[in-house]
Amino acid sequence: MKKITQFTVLTGLLSFPVFAQGSSAGFVSESIIISFAGAIAAIAFAVILAVKLLKREEGNETMINIASAIREGADAFLNKQYRAIAIFVAIIFALLFVLYGADGNYGILAPFSFLTGSIVSALSGYIGMKIATRANARTAWAAKESLNGGLRVAFSSGTIMGMTVVGLGLLMVCLWYIILSSLGADWTAIGNILFTFGMGASSVALFARVGGGIYTKAADVGADLVGKVEAGIPEDDPRNPATIADNVGDNVGDVAGMGADLFESYVGSIVATIALAAAAFQGEKLLSAAIAPLGLAGMGIVASILGTFFVRTKEKATQENLLWSLRTGIYVASALVIVFAYLLIAKFLNLGTGVFWSVIAGLAAGNVIGYFTEYYTSDTYKPTQEVSKSAETGPATVIISGLALGMKSTLIPVMTVVVAIVVAFFSSNGAENSAMGLFGIGMAAVGMLSTLGITLSTDAYGPVADNAGGVAEMSKLKPEVRERTDALDSLGNTTAATGKGFAIGSAALTALTLLAALSSILEPIMKENNLVFLLTDPRTLSGLFIGGMIPFFFSALTMQAVGKAAMAMVQEVRRQFKEIKGIMEGKTKPDYQRCVAISTDGALKEMVMPTILAVVTPVIVGLLLGPAALMAMLSGTLVSGFCLAIMMANAGGAWDNAKKYIERGHLGGKKSEAHKAAVTGDTVGDPFKDTSGPSINILIKLMSMVALVFGSFLTQTYIKIFIK
Repeated sequence: MKKITQFTVLTGLLSFPVFAQGSSAGFVSESIIISFAGAIAAIAFAVILAVKLLKREEGNETMINIASAIREGADAFLNKQYRAIAIFVAIIFALLFVLYGADGNYGILAPFSFLTGSIVSALSGYIGMKIATRANARTAWAAKESLNGGLRVAFSSGTIMGMTVVGLGLLMVCLWYIILSSLGADWTAIGNILFTFGMGASSVALFARVGGGIYTKAADVGADLVGKVEAGIPEDDPRNPATIADNVGDNVGDVAGMGADLFESYVGSIVATIALAAAAFQGEKLLSAAIAPLGLAGMGIVASILGTFFVRTKEKATQENLLWSLRTGIYVASALVIVFAYLLIAKFLNLGTGVFWSVIAGLAAGNVIGYFTEYYTSDTYKPTQEVSKSAETGPATVIISGLALGMKSTLIPVMTVVVAIVVAFFSSNGAENSAMGLFGIGMAAVGMLSTLGITLSTDAYGPVADNAGGVAEMSKLKPEVRERTDALDSLGNTTAATGKGFAIGSAALTALTLLAALSSILEPIMKENNLVFLLTDPRTLSGLFIGGMIPFFFSALTMQAVGKAAMAMVQEVRRQFKEIKGIMEGKTKPDYQRCVAISTDGALKEMVMPTILAVVTPVIVGLLLGPAALMAMLSGTLVSGFCLAIMMANAGGAWDNAKKYIERGHLGGKKSEAHKAAVTGDTVGDPFKDTSGPSINILIKLMSMVALVFGSFLTQTYIKIFIK
């Protein structure tokens, strides 16, 4: 701990020598150093934690074998998935090369920017998954000693993931910014290249989220329906053939998928805000504004590192105590960001207190959305307890109450984002200069994501705790160990739901920022050709309706994909129970690998169409209906997608924790009729919260990124075909 503390203090002090600079002009170049140093600090901190984690004991031979099987399954899936993604990346790379390779304004760099975005997005998720699959048994073994020991190991794993995502994301954006600036690229070229980087990150994120979500929920549904409901055996029982596939799925979906998801949110908000700065400012102010999101992100990393040291708990802690221990780390990081943001923006970059309040609006919105997601999904609060109570009258009332909770839970996140948008816009002088107001909204998005290093840590912690419980159950550790891992797992369900709420909220602000950047690009072309954005225009209305429909159609594809793969899993588990003698008696080992193969094949087959939908739709609408319809479509997708994603994520999280609440002895406990009904609700909620819901937030950002990269080309082509 001594080495890490010294390292953290050193990284925190990196910013203070720079604060001595008197002029904003001098501070602009220094801010790049802060951003770069913050990125390196995050990566170095992740390496230090990884070394310490891997030195911990993994447990007895049984635990090591189980953890090894989970690792092998996760590695096999990601290797196959990334090979499939590579084909898509190669096609888009070639397309970008054809369209922009001959562009004298550094267009030749666009395909390579896309390629680096794709690779680093995949890498961030892959590193997180590799660490998570090495932390599960270590968490269970640490839980033998104490609850705090298990919490610290699982949280360290999540922190490695969080720091890797923000470190790699900020590092690559800084490198591209430095390269383009040194080449003398203008702001248009810088924006275009950074947007192709973001599109690469978004493309891989959607593949990772959808593919991982289908995998994990096919295994989870199969394990629950046949194992818990039909066979009446406990969760993570080694007799269940789908158990290993279920544990693998937690890693490829909730770790690798979430990592790639928030990586693209993080870089998307930064690059879009840089582009908006170019539209809002000139001269020295432009340099200050363009560097502000990079500097803020770097300082957010330092704040997140410091916040991780405040996460700890005591033995026999309640769920409320555990929640508060994680919340403390986030709140400390948020408070530090407020101080750093004021020094950076108001004092040294001379952008004024208005932009500072924009950052605060985004930061506060992220914390509010996280808190109320926790309120609606944690079984320590009334809403989820009421869902548990409804299980006493059967599965139908569980489904009804869960859906109602999900719909109701959209109110506060939507109103929070509305308030953040209004405050950010007008505090940044948007009333007099709309471009400056839009820049303020971009800074709000960066502010919300500034503490991603620790926020993602609390999210990625969840799958590790879940796996630790499975390892403890399958290796038959003492009951008190399973009690501790169950407490950590239940906390993980809430933090995962909170993380999804945060991801969706940040997606809304990021997508709005991307839409504003697209508007700044297309407006000059539209004015030149006498094209206007009129809501009463049938083409605009058509785009709005198409956009509103897309999230529902996309969700139908992903839900249906989970259903198909889950049906195959259910049939396989039933077959093994019937045909392989001695499984139920524990005398024969199930064929785990067959279930892993079913989830893998189902996920890889079904992840293609949803991603193609996200990429192709903006292109078709832009070509056939024009730029106004394109922007209307993106607006419709943003609004309906945000509400639908919140509803699905919160309903699914509430159903999951309602089941856990009963399993801890309430309302009849395990194997009661209420428990069986709650399992049904959780089964419906699984694809809600882990496949469709979280994938929607990537959908709305990827569609915006595609529109940004190809928008100018699509608009000019539309004008040539339909106007001239």
